[in-house]
Amino acid sequence: MNNVRPESMERITNFDLANKFIDEQVKAIRNQVGDNKVLLALSGGVDSSVVAALLIKAIGKQLVCVHVNHGLMRKGESESVIEVFRNGLDANLIYVDATERFLGKLENVSDPEKKRKIIGAEFINVFADEARKLEGVKFLAQGTIYPDILESIKQAEGKQAVKSHHNVGGLPEDLEFELVEPLMLLYKDEVRVVGEALGLPHAMVYRQPFPGPGLGVRCLGAITRDRLNALREADAILREEFDLNGLVGKVWQYFVVVPDMKSVGVKDESRYEGWSAIIRAVNTKDAMTATIEEIPYAILHKITNRIVTEVEGINRVLYDLTPKPTGTIEWE
Repeated sequence: MNNVRPESMERITNFDLANKFIDEQVKAIRNQVGDNKVLLALSGGVDSSVVAALLIKAIGKQLVCVHVNHGLMRKGESESVIEVFRNGLDANLIYVDATERFLGKLENVSDPEKKRKIIGAEFINVFADEARKLEGVKFLAQGTIYPDILESIKQAEGKQAVKSHHNVGGLPEDLEFELVEPLMLLYKDEVRVVGEALGLPHAMVYRQPFPGPGLGVRCLGAITRDRLNALREADAILREEFDLNGLVGKVWQYFVVVPDMKSVGVKDESRYEGWSAIIRAVNTKDAMTATIEEIPYAILHKITNRIVTEVEGINRVLYDLTPKPTGTIEWE
């Protein structure tokens, strides 16, 4: 499939168009895969979940879902994926705890593009290791969507790529699998319509997006375990408070980033140097542009108090007011 969306391609806005797309992709997947097995990187997000549903509809048990815990997941994320897919949907799921493997390769790496490429390459290495344990695996399925493509290639002369996505620019040249990417020409809102047409639970279809590199692109600069743990705890507090205050369905994506920089604070009447937790909350339809959500001050105040009180190593909380453009949704 060409990776440029035809101008004549109709946007998927209803179930009729979604079902037409599903029928076309089921046929295309069967023609491409044949009797072979397919490995799917299953993060539990909407993109990989919709790909999983499409592949199950097309090839059933030929699909092998692989969930890799790279140590950069949100708090409780891997446990949730296992519960939903293995125990709830009876998926053929392989769980791989590769925390030490990933963090070891990321040690002292501060450049965002290098981090993304390391994570992308290591994902492929993990899949290759799992594939060697199976017979007939020739394909790797991915939840690549059109904004990933647009932000990872030069769209016009003189314009540089915004960033490399782990499932686009980060793939190694000697990839051993043929790719299956049925969503690569869809925008995020279209993926959700397709997911609902496939019968996936509403909560799963509208689950908050989470980047493939995970907290690796939110723990800014060189990743350290203590700062990564602080980020994970602060992010969990933010998500808990958004849930308690009815903001989950109103805000498209919300998260915390922690930069590799400390500032002076005060704790127990003594000097306390700590990191800043930066909150980002945005709304968007297609991930190409984004607006900032206005969060009530009382909620921000409570979140701030909880983070600086409960999270070791953080002494400040900031709120990012930058729309896209000029700021991308993620910081790295």
